[in-house]
Amino acid sequence: MSSLPRQQVRRRRVFYIPGYDPISPRRYREIYRAEGRAQAAISGYEIELVGRPGGAVYGWDVTARIDGAETRAEVEVLVWSDIVRASMDRGVWATYLALVRTAWVYIASGAFIRMFRLRKGPVVAALYPVLMLLGQALLAGLLGGAVLWAVLALVGAGTVAGWVLGLGLGALAGGLLLRWFRRIDNRLYVYYLMHDYAFSAMTRGANPPELEERMAQFADRIAAALETDVDEVLVVGHSSGAHLGVSILADLFRAGRVPRDGPKLAFLTLGQVVPMISFLPEAARLRRDLHDLSREPGLTWVDVSAPGDGCAFALCDPVSVSGVAPAEGKLWPLVISAAFTQTLSPERWKALRWLFFRLHFQYLCAFDRPGDYDYFQITAGPLTLAERYAGRAPSRSLIDRPVSGHRSMAP
Repeated sequence: MSSLPRQQVRRRRVFYIPGYDPISPRRYREIYRAEGRAQAAISGYEIELVGRPGGAVYGWDVTARIDGAETRAEVEVLVWSDIVRASMDRGVWATYLALVRTAWVYIASGAFIRMFRLRKGPVVAALYPVLMLLGQALLAGLLGGAVLWAVLALVGAGTVAGWVLGLGLGALAGGLLLRWFRRIDNRLYVYYLMHDYAFSAMTRGANPPELEERMAQFADRIAAALETDVDEVLVVGHSSGAHLGVSILADLFRAGRVPRDGPKLAFLTLGQVVPMISFLPEAARLRRDLHDLSREPGLTWVDVSAPGDGCAFALCDPVSVSGVAPAEGKLWPLVISAAFTQTLSPERWKALRWLFFRLHFQYLCAFDRPGDYDYFQITAGPLTLAERYAGRAPSRSLIDRPVSGHRSMAP
């Protein structure tokens, strides 16, 4: 290892696992490019990004010069956006059916009320698409009723033809309005969020087979990196990607695919929503993975969130709140706050505080009053994740009481 002070990493492999996102992975490269440049200007270091030619693997290369040390990182996005798009390929009526099924799973299982006791923000975010879809249906019904009334006024309420024509035109008008709402969902995020929650509820917390198959492929990519001569392999799980990362890494450890003399293995979870899945009845696999990974000495796991992020279970230890913390030997995760109200200037916070979806991505962005969390120094800087947070105490606002009503673990 380098003799330079405070440099443990010269070369790093980074695997980024997105959340439930149908967008091309190119989006993440452009976020990294623009926000990395901004953070470097604020914090006084250099960072350069070079894209890689297209192919089966999507990523980019980063060179950073921080505190007199030069570090190179290969960043790869573990893509599952095609699975997300396939799950979103539903018509209007299929989405309303998914709404009913999803609401039933979360309410009947007791997960909804328990999550509400944990953090209100993400539960309110879950209610948003439900209320909006119901509101859109109400407007469509009112429009259809208005068309029916107008037709009956013109043709006559006492005629069969009037009722047939009125009901037909009213249904058409209401259906067209619902389709219009569907077309502008890139501004409302109603269907997107509904499909997100329905994806987990569809199997009551278990991973669908196509996702398990993709996760096995991700595990192979990470295992191959652990056989190289890099200094650190860093897995980053954002939002729903956090629970995928938990299961992937737990699988690698159980299969003996993490070499003891290999690169340092680190896991960074950002804005996690683990309770949305781990609180469901059939999430036994995830609960076991949380339990096993929390006591793994061959790993450094840091969980970062912020109370200002209303879409995440901020400062909730995903292992403990899921009720699967081991009686002895729990090591991870270290739960810390990105503290948006402190690490963003008052002007920046004022501009962002009501942009809920944008704040959910702030972990990947620049902070104009940075604290000890800096995404770009973590992914491209000279320190391992373990060294960067050595001796760091968890957030004082940590929530670690067991809340989930379902705590069975897969054998």
